[in-house]
Amino acid sequence: MKSQQSTQTMKPATAAKKLGVYLPATPASFQEGVVTRAELNELQADPPQWLRELRRDGPQPRPVVAAKLGVSIAGLARGGVTEALTTEQIEALKQERPEWLEKERATQAEVRKEAARLKELKQQPKAGDAERG
Repeated sequence: MKSQQSTQTMKPATAAKKLGVYLPATPASFQEGVVTRAELNELQADPPQWLRELRRDGPQPRPVVAAKLGVSIAGLARGGVTEALTTEQIEALKQERPEWLEKERATQAEVRKEAARLKELKQQPKAGDAERG
């Protein structure tokens, strides 16, 4: 069973997503090959120089950009950000604080607050349950 798991392969796009990197910025050898589960584990455990640099400097994929800016991917699109950004570009946006970013951060904060409220509500015992018990 273990040998079967290490021979499972994935497309480069899937591996890039799991590594949290922007596929077009990876080396050609990575983009053109397939990645085994064992190779992915090795990349995660001991990232090569190119992977460390890509994670540090970018360009970053949109999910990473969104997380670093504290907005949703849809919020990025509404703000006109449709491409990967470098870490430097992300930091510049944080400093500039454009109106769209502030609006999307507020929206995201409301979404998180509502999700937390619903989770808390779901965890509370129903008032009728205690009376029936």
